[in-house]
Amino acid sequence: MKSNRPVNLSLSTVLAVNLKSPVAIASILHRISGVVIFALIPVLLYVLQESLVSAEAFAAVKTDVLGGFIGGFLVFVALAGLIYHFVVGAKHLVQDFGIGESLEGGRLFATLALLLAGALILCALAWMVL
Repeated sequence: MKSNRPVNLSLSTVLAVNLKSPVAIASILHRISGVVIFALIPVLLYVLQESLVSAEAFAAVKTDVLGGFIGGFLVFVALAGLIYHFVVGAKHLVQDFGIGESLEGGRLFATLALLLAGALILCALAWMVL
């Protein structure tokens, strides 16, 4: 007799199944980008608050935070998270109107969203470095 009870799968099994689907990859990364954005909001608000105190404080934030590796990296991570979250969120909005709801359409839209987000994140990196 076959049991219909849930089975606990190992993390490696779950990852092996989900990393084959662009839809699953887009969904998981969308959730991660949302958490990253949420976690960085207090840091970015603090930097904004400090930069608005005076012209000298703005110059100090510009050289200390944005001029350093850690500050620049945090800004890039926040920017990459926002870009990815925006692109995949737009994909979800388009699909809410009934476009690309089939299995093939979902895979195509997820692949296009991943590629577009990757290209925009690379453009943001080039903009920050140059």
